[in-house]
Amino acid sequence: MNFVRHDFTAILKTVIEYSVSILCLILLIPVILTLSIAIKITGRGPVIYTQKRVGKSGKIFTMYKFRSMYSGVKNGVSLISGKNDKRITPVGRFMRKHKLDEIPNFINVLKGEMSLVGPRPEQQYYFEQIVVRRPDYKLLQAIKPGITSWGQIKYGYASDVDQMIERLQYDLYYLEKRSFWFDLKIIFYTIGIIFKGEGI
Repeated sequence: MNFVRHDFTAILKTVIEYSVSILCLILLIPVILTLSIAIKITGRGPVIYTQKRVGKSGKIFTMYKFRSMYSGVKNGVSLISGKNDKRITPVGRFMRKHKLDEIPNFINVLKGEMSLVGPRPEQQYYFEQIVVRRPDYKLLQAIKPGITSWGQIKYGYASDVDQMIERLQYDLYYLEKRSFWFDLKIIFYTIGIIFKGEGI
């Protein structure tokens, strides 16, 4: 499989991603302020939740999200949440259904750590477990992780390592077939999920 992209295409993708991220962060200021206030008055904890994830070339980066849970850390590892997780706050459940908790991911795009489209990054703890069973999972490190992905569209969120491995087939497919038009297709489907509230 050839994962090397033409330089012009890569530059165009970067310019578009930076432009879209800046535009979204500006246009969503009312939403960002409203969610920030709602998160703050409905539970203790920070408005923005940070978590270490494995990015391109195995580089560890800090991913930003709106806090959607009361708590969820055990022995220094953030626990994976499922659809009916009781730790999810009422505001958090609404955000997750419409993927609003991921708005701060645009900051990661501007920092060059993430793309709009690409495999979702995992914590190193889970990454290492997956690699033991599926060494080809490391192939995903050839590109930046994304805010949305083909794996999320076709499979959805993974709540354990087994599901992460099941979702891998879609991410590997994207890695091989990725193109500007494939990215647009994924973004189009993602917008549908956002408006329909079909997230977890």
